[in-house]
Amino acid sequence: MLKELRIENFAIIDRLELKFGASLAAFTGETGAGKSILLDAIEALMGGRAESAMIRADEERANLEALFAIPEAHREIICGLLDAEGLLDNDREMLFNREIRREGRNIARINGRAVSVALMREVGSYLVDIHGQSEHLSLLTIRQHLRLLDRFADDHVMLEDYQGAYRTLRTLQKELDDLHKAEQDAARLTDLLNYQIQEIEAARLKAGEEAELRGELTRLANAEKLSSLAQQAYALLEEASPDSPSISAMLGEVVGVLNSLAGIDNSLQDLSAQSETALSITADISRVLQDYMDTIEFNPQRLEQVENRLALISTLKRKYGGSEEQILSFAENARAQLEKITHAEERIAVLEAQKGTQMSGLAQKALALSTARQFAALTLGSAVEKELDDLRMAGARFSADIQYRDDPHGLPIEDGRKVHYDERGIDQAEFLIAPNPGEGLKPLVKIASGGETSRLMLALKNVLAKADTIPTMIFDEIDQGIGGRVGAVVGEKLWQLGREHQVLCVTHLPQLAAYGDQHFHVYKKVQDSRTVTVVESLTGERRENELALMFGGDSEANRAAAQEALAGARERKAALA
Repeated sequence: MLKELRIENFAIIDRLELKFGASLAAFTGETGAGKSILLDAIEALMGGRAESAMIRADEERANLEALFAIPEAHREIICGLLDAEGLLDNDREMLFNREIRREGRNIARINGRAVSVALMREVGSYLVDIHGQSEHLSLLTIRQHLRLLDRFADDHVMLEDYQGAYRTLRTLQKELDDLHKAEQDAARLTDLLNYQIQEIEAARLKAGEEAELRGELTRLANAEKLSSLAQQAYALLEEASPDSPSISAMLGEVVGVLNSLAGIDNSLQDLSAQSETALSITADISRVLQDYMDTIEFNPQRLEQVENRLALISTLKRKYGGSEEQILSFAENARAQLEKITHAEERIAVLEAQKGTQMSGLAQKALALSTARQFAALTLGSAVEKELDDLRMAGARFSADIQYRDDPHGLPIEDGRKVHYDERGIDQAEFLIAPNPGEGLKPLVKIASGGETSRLMLALKNVLAKADTIPTMIFDEIDQGIGGRVGAVVGEKLWQLGREHQVLCVTHLPQLAAYGDQHFHVYKKVQDSRTVTVVESLTGERRENELALMFGGDSEANRAAAQEALAGARERKAALA
């Protein structure tokens, strides 16, 4: 749930800090006072829109911060998301921050570290559900109706079982599609694969061959110079002249002298031994040089062969991969593909049989899931109608209509009928309503008025409260289109919803606000020649004063009405507790 909210330099808010409890909090105030600004700030913290126009005039940046308790229902998912990004400080709380800059890019942070807005939005989706004045949850989006019904039905085990089988069928179908496509292009593809395999096999490549050839190429291309340098080194070591003895001969003389010295002075024994080692190493160098000179060949024919071989390897690399290993791997994959094409007919027959079995099993799972949904739809309809009756929509009828859509390529369900299916099953669900007695059920999205949609959303939320795992729900003027007679009932429903969730509600109805366990008054004032939004927590007499003003003004009658509303709310809450 949302524990703390801090706002700085956002719209007409200078600095603001609020702390929230776990149940129903009501926000009241005149239109334009800044109530919606609070919701805009929370929405921005959930990864929503954040623009420089939101920054307070004459300021360079706005800062938004919210402290959340991590909900138990989503702890594993949220902690997994945070841990994967190195953001998990503890599994109890997390801090969201959004810095909106006038110049440069905005910054989103979780637990003090920068994150993408997409990650903030993903994590935020498990924390807060914001219902604006015109959107009213998912009720006006037909594709969401099935998801709401599934939440109520608590059929996630059956749905996951179906989806696992659905994914298996999709994988199988993809292989079949690939094989059918390959079969159509089999002749052309077979020729191509055979050519590629033969070209690579004819080259008889070996791993590491190119590096060896390049070394040999260097030696062959520089044979004359290599021979000259090796001979020069050997001559210095072993060949004497009338004017100069060889290095080996002079080093031999040094060894003899040092041996004589060591015979007289025992302390030079190590030096004498070192000179003998040097002489031995010199002899080894001479032998290696002599052997090396024997390997140097002036072979233009071999040079041409090496150059041609390297050119071939280069050509193969351009076609099939950047190294000998990749070229050989390409050939192996080509053989596997050729083998697949060669036996495509047999494989297709096997897969078609598997597909038939898989579709039959999937159809059974889809029908079982559909049956559970249809049973839940009946229960949901009765429960919502009862809630609507409480909300002064007596006689209103509600139904979650479930239909199948015929599809010649769909799942076979009964009597040869085939229906459309997707990752959520075979059901097409839509909420229908008849607001007034005697009217037929019609699509909710087409006929419900603003006030009716508000009450229907509240009715659904109360029915779905135990299935809904989002901990914080925010309602922006849920009383839109609702009169004062229904306000107390709506307040009671919201308070009941607040027993399962944290509920923040912006309202203009004093009867509704009286049910708040917290009451925040939002108003504007001029401070240092500038307009700022102020939010105060109201209790006692100050709360009575605010409710009296909401009833129509500061009069004895309105004050009495405020006291009566608070007393009535206390009595109802005590009775329901």
